Amino acid sequence: MSFQEYLKYLTRLFVDYVETPKSQRRQNKSPRESWSARWFGAIPMSIKLLRRK
Repeated sequence: MSFQEYLKYLTRLFVDYVETPKSQRRQNKSPRESWSARWFGAIPMSIKLLRRK
């Protein structure tokens, strides 16, 4: 892929992003995991579940 093709691709993505309404962009976002699950996986979740018992 040449630099010009890559630049066209990025420009197309940017224009699509700008043209979509803000409300629709917010609907497409999925909720993020907690930071502990993102960084360490399922181990913190299992420890948290054991503490609650």
